[in-house]
Amino acid sequence: MVGPPPDVAATRVAVRRTLTALGLSGRPVLVACSGGADSLALAAAAGFVVPRAGGSIAGVVVDHGLQAGSHQVAETAATQCRDLGLDPVEVIAVQVTGAGEGPESAARDARYTALAAAATRLGAEAILLGHTRDDQAEQVLLGLARGSGTRSLAGMPLERPARPESSVRLVRPFLSVPRAATEGTCRELGLTPWADPHNDDEVFTRVRARRVLPVLERELGPGVAAALARTADLLRDDAEALDAAAHSAYQALGEPPWPVTGLRELPTAIRRRVWRQLALRHGSPSGALTGEHLRAADALLTHWRGQGPIDLPGGLRVHRRGDLVSLSGPR
Repeated sequence: MVGPPPDVAATRVAVRRTLTALGLSGRPVLVACSGGADSLALAAAAGFVVPRAGGSIAGVVVDHGLQAGSHQVAETAATQCRDLGLDPVEVIAVQVTGAGEGPESAARDARYTALAAAATRLGAEAILLGHTRDDQAEQVLLGLARGSGTRSLAGMPLERPARPESSVRLVRPFLSVPRAATEGTCRELGLTPWADPHNDDEVFTRVRARRVLPVLERELGPGVAAALARTADLLRDDAEALDAAAHSAYQALGEPPWPVTGLRELPTAIRRRVWRQLALRHGSPSGALTGEHLRAADALLTHWRGQGPIDLPGGLRVHRRGDLVSLSGPR
């Protein structure tokens, strides 16, 4: 008996292994489909795998309304999802508001909010996303270019809660699958992916990173994208261990003000994570909080010469008075 083409088989195996590893085999899931090659290949693979394991599979296409003809693009994607066996398939229009960290971030926030609400309404336990190994490599490359820390270089996790305290999970089955395989799957199955013009617009840093990877592969040899993705996996284990240690230290602090000595005795990697948790807990926006902010706050412990207070995003201020430090501002 002849099996499916290699690319089709690779995407199906990735979905099957991921759902099995996460205890989602035979459970109701939802596919987020943009109409691009990655998410269409995911819809095809999940549409094949999930019902055969006894689960149900729905689809959601989010129309951001940011480009002319976006509604038609969404409807075309929804039709292809239905043809692939997803049922029901919904097209959800969202309004992208607020610049925040940029238009991409605002669109992502609106999309994930809509997906989480749809998953709850449809009874799905997980939302499947089509990010590939190449997306992961680009994420790590951007982190390196920005001089980011371990958490950023750890890239995208295989799974995480769709929203804080939510039981619905975001799951990325294709983080081990190259983009070439999703494009090949679409060709083999006769699917028509949408080519997002934003993917060619060099105003977006991620587009420039995408164009750098083939150069690295050519100059350094094949396998750079896979190596960057492996780096993310290794660093994620380290980041999770450090985050857990920082969370324990954070919980032990109690209410402010906090003794300088207790904080200063923590290892630097853990102490800066504690600063981050303190800032986030008191209302600092996560995307606006940088390593420079954390280093400045940390200097109140390690190199204090009477300086301060230190301003943090969200209207926060870090104060040191004698042997005590505290945060003031909106909570």
